[in-house]
Amino acid sequence: MRILPVAGGKGGVGKSLIAANLAVALSRAGKRVILVDLDLGGSNLHLILGVRNPPVGIGTWLNDSRRPFDEILLQTEYRGLRFIAGDAEIPGIANLGTAQKNMLVRRLGQLDADLLIVDLGAGTHFNILDFFLMSGRGLIVTTPTPTATVNAYLFLKNLVFRIIHTSFERKSPGAEYLAGLRKQKESFQRVYIPRLLEQIAEVDPQGHAALRARLAAFRPRLIMNMLEDPKDGEKANRLRRSCEQYLGIELEHLGIMYRDDIQDVALSSGLPVVVYKPNSVLSQAVERVADKIIQLETDDDTGWHGVDESYQEAGMEAEADFETKMDYVEDLMQTGALSTGDLIETVKSQQVEINSLRKQNALYKAKLVQALQQGRPPER
Repeated sequence: MRILPVAGGKGGVGKSLIAANLAVALSRAGKRVILVDLDLGGSNLHLILGVRNPPVGIGTWLNDSRRPFDEILLQTEYRGLRFIAGDAEIPGIANLGTAQKNMLVRRLGQLDADLLIVDLGAGTHFNILDFFLMSGRGLIVTTPTPTATVNAYLFLKNLVFRIIHTSFERKSPGAEYLAGLRKQKESFQRVYIPRLLEQIAEVDPQGHAALRARLAAFRPRLIMNMLEDPKDGEKANRLRRSCEQYLGIELEHLGIMYRDDIQDVALSSGLPVVVYKPNSVLSQAVERVADKIIQLETDDDTGWHGVDESYQEAGMEAEADFETKMDYVEDLMQTGALSTGDLIETVKSQQVEINSLRKQNALYKAKLVQALQQGRPPER
């Protein structure tokens, strides 16, 4: 069974929409899929699937872990797709203890399916990081906005630190060295990971070898969501370069998806977008990512290739999808389904978003200048 955790480090980037629609697309391609809502405390994945008031979920089992885990598996109306709800209304479910978390990870890993898609919550809590690290091939969903890409980077940075800290046995030279660094909290936050790995290799060669093996197996994949323009896709390259330079990891690009209000209409209809309007640009983008995931199942058996190619392909997809969107708008105007006034209102709303992004950029620039004036490196 392949495990595909889906996370973003920040709320509102569309990870639940992508997780649910990917699950439907993959099940339609003949895969046996289980979709799990592990956004504990804020679960809403059932709404995207059109499942109203799920009778059981993760919280049901946590309250009585002696019951068979299979009892919380719900059949959906989509052949080959089963679902485990999150039970957000049960108090304290978001604050799992270590024993509960480990038991849940073990039970999820024992499920019988081709693909286990796990929708995770926002933030960098240890539980979220550990759920993501159930697989080395999780999906990172972000958007072109500065806050979203920064949070995606910080999420990946915390994942690398989590791998480092959980790779050494207690009292080992590597663990002792890291414990000393943790006491210097300010400097530890600014640690340069490639240099840190070199220092660990000097003090604990055996532990460093095991750590390197874990990091080599960590191959996260990026989905850039909510694009407005092909140029938005360039933000993915900046995120990739930061990961390579400061974290020592490669981030493969799995694909792009444009912003589309149809997702809100589909949600109110209780249908995933790929079902509500399968020919839309957004639905086709989801299907494209699903096809890549199926292809990568085979490719991963022989090695991981094509990182550079994945970014080139994503750029071409951004251009092609944008042209399709523009052709669609032109068709609507010619048929009268979209008036000039509607188009003006759309442009106005986008201008508001652009102005908001400019203010965010100005804020980041001001912080950068302030940090440089104070003689310290800016936060990475």
